[in-house]
Amino acid sequence: MEKNFIVNLIDVTKVYFIGKVKYEVLKGINLDIEKGDFVAIMGPSGGGKSTLLNILGLLDRPTSGKYFFEGKEVSKLSAGELARIRNSRIGFVFQAFHLVPWASALENVLMPLLYGGGITKEKIEYAKNLLERLGLSAYLHFRPPELSGGQQQRVAIARALINNPILLLADEPTGNLDSKSSNEVMDILQELNNQGLTIVMVTHDQEIAKRAKKIKILKDGQFIE
Repeated sequence: MEKNFIVNLIDVTKVYFIGKVKYEVLKGINLDIEKGDFVAIMGPSGGGKSTLLNILGLLDRPTSGKYFFEGKEVSKLSAGELARIRNSRIGFVFQAFHLVPWASALENVLMPLLYGGGITKEKIEYAKNLLERLGLSAYLHFRPPELSGGQQQRVAIARALINNPILLLADEPTGNLDSKSSNEVMDILQELNNQGLTIVMVTHDQEIAKRAKKIKILKDGQFIE
């Protein structure tokens, strides 16, 4: 595989069975994500966008086809190797933020470290720097219920960046935000991309999608022109 490609999907399918009923969610997906890409995936509900993002994030496996992550075929990796890649190479940002409500903004950003190398003084300083970069220096010790939606999403972005991932997956990152907060979050994502972070984002919003470098339309489990 080309070294400058982070993701290569080759004829990937995903099939679910509910009882005896077969549901083809993804039908022969081919997708190359190059280092430095910012790709927006659009399409109607039920078209397979979240399933595709779960596969990209190693949260689910294809039914058939091949997935190469940084040149390594995913199907040949152990569960431990997949978990390590998820924690150290991929960052996740979700529509619903998924912050721990009783923990401070700083503590939420540090959460992924509990599953990796542990929390060190250096990582605490790095987490503080991330929050400061995202305009939250005055909110380090605020809990999520004390923050606005836009502020919560910025905390979630900082959490996704704490392990210096090579790929950021964003599932409707502005879906719960007003237009001002949406634009602020997109400004942050564009800045991160300009600094070299590769981003794949699912969105229903065409104006948000236009902020990406590439737009791909997924309908009925297939990419269309």
